[in-house]
Amino acid sequence: MGRKSISIIRRQQIIEAFYEVAKIEGLENTSIAKIAKKMSINPSLIIHYFKNREELIFGLIEFNLEKYSQIYQEQDFSGKNPLVALLSLLDRLFSKGWNYLYDDSVYYSCYALIFRDQKIKNKYRELHDSLRNMLSEAIQKCIEEGSVELENAKQTAELIFIMVEGAYYYLGMVDSESEYDEKMENYKKQAINLLKITDSTPISNHV
Repeated sequence: MGRKSISIIRRQQIIEAFYEVAKIEGLENTSIAKIAKKMSINPSLIIHYFKNREELIFGLIEFNLEKYSQIYQEQDFSGKNPLVALLSLLDRLFSKGWNYLYDDSVYYSCYALIFRDQKIKNKYRELHDSLRNMLSEAIQKCIEEGSVELENAKQTAELIFIMVEGAYYYLGMVDSESEYDEKMENYKKQAINLLKITDSTPISNHV
């Protein structure tokens, strides 16, 4: 039991070092030797836990997706009014919180691998589907209580995620912080408009 625990911790440390090096060097330029240097260990120790660079990359992608999902996990919506919870979730989706959780350059370098590796594609798809389902469930609760007038929660959740993902892709090219904030706020307002909220009172704190 103790050995397994140490192994998990060591693997996590290696993946985190991989991520830190990839942020500086770029994913394509990050080698096992550079990771070992970052950690001040022998490269053979990394090989002990990861057979090759491909296995390391898959570990990095799992780390990547874990960070990505934290936008939901860091806030407890249980016990809240469904509409307040939904609007709070949109606040987090359309915020800089994503940027603080994970480096865009590493994220998109990993994402590009879905076009070459079916296993990686499946992993990304699994996470994105689960996040869409979570948003859909939050919208459905609001439909059931009558705070939004929608017929299809799943379709609306899909449209909002398309807006979120498109926003972050485009805003990665925007250098001006004020322009970034203005555009992101506008995207959030458009997402809220999609919800067709019947009571405007809870919206005031979220627009």
